[in-house]
Amino acid sequence: MHILIGLITLIGGIAFWIYRARMAANAASEIADIAGTVVGAARRFGFRRRHDMHPVDCIDDATLAAGALTVAFLDLGPAQTEEIRKAHLLALQQHFAIEKVEAEELLVMGHWLVNECNGPAPATTRLGKRLMKLTGSHALDAPLKVINDVAGASGGLIDSQRDALHDLRTIFRR
Repeated sequence: MHILIGLITLIGGIAFWIYRARMAANAASEIADIAGTVVGAARRFGFRRRHDMHPVDCIDDATLAAGALTVAFLDLGPAQTEEIRKAHLLALQQHFAIEKVEAEELLVMGHWLVNECNGPAPATTRLGKRLMKLTGSHALDAPLKVINDVAGASGGLIDSQRDALHDLRTIFRR
């Protein structure tokens, strides 16, 4: 009887370690997919990171800067639900005249840039300044339309977003 209990324990232990190994492999695969998505999005937008510059200062595509600005601005608000994310994707497609895949990549790059700026508040200011430098004061029109569409779907702007909007209007001299 004790041999049978030992054998069952051994089989259970082996099954446990096989399960853990498979879960680790799945997690590694998901991380590789995410990294591949970020790299693919960066290539699509022609983003090349220079090691002596901040990633935001390396942006040469106004669409990337504007899309990342909307991500940073909306991250200042309440936690995003799947509905808000869908509204954000649709607004990006409509106002930037891009396909769904490109809009999704824009969101991925936007979240990465916000993370590189250490949060949405500094990212909003830094991305706003970069967008202004790239294309001028009229560049704020499309991001504001996206923000208005998404804010309407999520219940309006909160105080931190209103403050950021004031800062953006100052940056863009409006």
